[in-house]
Amino acid sequence: MTTRVALVGGTGKLGGIVADVIADLDDYEVCATLSSRSSIDDIAGADLVVDVSTPAVSIDVVRAAIEQGINVLVGTSGWSAERIALVRPLVDAAGTGAVFIPNFSLGSVLGTALSAAAARFFDSIEIVEAHRDTKVDSPSGTAVRTAELIAAARHAEGPVDAPHADQRARGQKVASVPVHSLRRPGVIARQEVVLSGPGESLTVVHDTIEPAQAYAPGIRTALDAARDAVGVTIGLDSFLDIGIRTPGAGRGAPVDDGGVPGQVARATGA
Repeated sequence: MTTRVALVGGTGKLGGIVADVIADLDDYEVCATLSSRSSIDDIAGADLVVDVSTPAVSIDVVRAAIEQGINVLVGTSGWSAERIALVRPLVDAAGTGAVFIPNFSLGSVLGTALSAAAARFFDSIEIVEAHRDTKVDSPSGTAVRTAELIAAARHAEGPVDAPHADQRARGQKVASVPVHSLRRPGVIARQEVVLSGPGESLTVVHDTIEPAQAYAPGIRTALDAARDAVGVTIGLDSFLDIGIRTPGAGRGAPVDDGGVPGQVARATGA
């Protein structure tokens, strides 16, 4: 049976990658391609809504999908834990499924999980994320997710040490973690998590080099998960057995998706 997908944000860069992935799958087809200006009514008749639009549009897309009883896969930035909490009761009441994926790349998921796993051993933690200058929102959804998981991992230890956080140059605090956003040409996506303690520091870095290659395996995994989901699930790590237990991660069955090219992840100590 073919799953009919309404792709919202299908005219954007990520939307194009999602469309190409679906085109290569025998059991999925795009039945409607919507831009951020399209009528939301065009999702009618779909079995699954995939939202890779903009933060301003995404909330209306998710609500419309829930109201029409359609499962939704959200790859749009701007969905913090607080914002997701607002739609969780709607999803539960409707008996549908909503899957929120801050980043479709395996390397990014591992970088976030490693950072959260190390977080309780370091009191000073800051995030520096960089994206191309056309990205309209900041901090990135990946940085927000990373900060939230760091905070969850440090539940017993408490907030990170962020001196002078009242100064604007110190970044935006997300779940007590200072986040610094760079928007510049010549970069696709990069995140550094710097964890510091007495006499040492640990830096976890993830670079996206070729988005289509980096995101495609995660998109395939997320499509299958979202199609059958019930309730709210957050993060690709909910469906991948990465071998790292992260407090605050979403739920889901582990799957093996193999290696993912097109990205570089590294951890350095100094």
